[in-house]
Amino acid sequence: MPLRALLCLVLLFVAVDACAAAPAPVARQPHPPGAAIASGHARATQAGLEMIRAGGNAFDAAVAVSATLAVVEPISSGIGGGGFFLLHDGKTGKDVFLDARETAPASATPAAFLDEKGELDRDRATNGPWSAGIPGLPAALVHLAQKYGRLPLRTTLAPAIRLAREGFEIYPRLEKGYASRRAVMERYRGTRAVFLADGTPPTTGEILKQPELARTIELIAEKGFDGFYRGDTADKLLAAVKEEGGRWRADELTGYRVKEREPLRFRYRDWDVTTAPPPSSGGVALAEMLQMLEGWDLAKLDSAHRHHVVVEAMRRAYRDRTIYLGDPDFVKMPVRRLTSPDYAAGLRAGINPDKATPSALLPGQPAPLEDDETTHFSIIDADGNRVSATQTVNLLYGSGMVAPGTGVLLNNEMDDFALRPGTPNAFGVMGFAANAPEAGKRMLSSMTPSFIESKDRLAVIGAPGGSRIITEVLVGILGYDAGLDAQQVAALPRFHHQWLPDAISSEPGAIDAATVSALQAMGHAVNVAETPWGNLQTVSWDKRANTLEGGSDPRNPVGSAEVLPSGSH
Repeated sequence: MPLRALLCLVLLFVAVDACAAAPAPVARQPHPPGAAIASGHARATQAGLEMIRAGGNAFDAAVAVSATLAVVEPISSGIGGGGFFLLHDGKTGKDVFLDARETAPASATPAAFLDEKGELDRDRATNGPWSAGIPGLPAALVHLAQKYGRLPLRTTLAPAIRLAREGFEIYPRLEKGYASRRAVMERYRGTRAVFLADGTPPTTGEILKQPELARTIELIAEKGFDGFYRGDTADKLLAAVKEEGGRWRADELTGYRVKEREPLRFRYRDWDVTTAPPPSSGGVALAEMLQMLEGWDLAKLDSAHRHHVVVEAMRRAYRDRTIYLGDPDFVKMPVRRLTSPDYAAGLRAGINPDKATPSALLPGQPAPLEDDETTHFSIIDADGNRVSATQTVNLLYGSGMVAPGTGVLLNNEMDDFALRPGTPNAFGVMGFAANAPEAGKRMLSSMTPSFIESKDRLAVIGAPGGSRIITEVLVGILGYDAGLDAQQVAALPRFHHQWLPDAISSEPGAIDAATVSALQAMGHAVNVAETPWGNLQTVSWDKRANTLEGGSDPRNPVGSAEVLPSGSH
């Protein structure tokens, strides 16, 4: 990598003031010069480009990318899970947030997840049918295609159907993730039929075929919503959950609906930020953190103080996430107050510029790493449409349970509720009454699909990573603000703080030794050299130079970012 690019890569968190050359004085263009897609798997990126070439728009591409990821990234997402889609219509200028988060079945009361001692039953919360919410992703694909796309579902779902039937090459993340979840996954006959079809666990280089999943997606292509939530697929899902001791009802499937919500919007320096509202906690936390940080010129701070103020902003935002946020259809939240510049100014005033603020002294375990769960993709097309989408089954391979006859791997999103108030979930995040489970309620999420736009530049950004998603997106936006390009933003080293546990997590080399020592002297606990996490995917458009670029996280070797110039469709 050239020296200039290396300097750009570390601009945010070492003492380098500027590196990006000023853009050439070219008039800003009204529309992008083509399409750009970045996703966690090259097959998904190509599926999206296939739709653009077929005359589709960014929303058609999103259906194809999403469904393909559901096939080739079962470790991260699937049609048995859910997600959030942030959309921008280039013609009308309208933004909309599609909430396809899973919902709680009526059987999923807090008491159902406690053992005989009244403690959280961790196995029930994360494995098998009790851990699964009613899936939302199939409804999102249908909604997106029918309301915003140009192409029929039989076209946009064709790449996913083809890959499920013909198979794709297993890559190291799938093999490693299966090994870590093998004991759970092999409890269930439907899972064994898919992942032990040849009698042995998945191995890198083998071809994984999922013919039952292909048929399930075909039914969605043929019948839309009814192809999944009614009829043969629904019957098999209900039977599978019952067989393993869970309790779903048919009306909970037929009653599922995608919610269109108003995105959150706020201003950070020269950027208009459009992001995820509740039941995502990401947008609220992002607004708090960026508006707190607006009080400092980060480029002029030394590395230790730069890290310090960013961490203190993270700490305060994650505390509010824990206390206040939940499903807006069930909980009244002070979102306007939490996202206001005045509130951020008040939080900023409480930050000691030279000393860490201790988090509440509550018991907690170090947050597990979330490098492989969840997936994200970003899209821009030549009409100015754009999509930032994050989808998930929660932990590695979700609940571990495939419903026999469907190929559908069920999520384990119930663990994202506060199943036992004050008890951390699998990501080390606590919650209270606002995020307690109720029938039909959507569990709180950290997914943070976002758009940022200035007069000269536009970027679509998002990431997987459990509770660390929000800080990944934060660091990415700070990178764009510092002048980095899309690939440099995707590669930025990461660090994280989530209020509890009271420690800074950092990737290898993300914070140099001298800065670590200075932070410790300020009172911070620093966990250095943790395993790298996340899988950020971003695309951007330089309006002055009229160029598109994509950035795909180098931590994920099967991800890809591609640009398709206008006229090459």
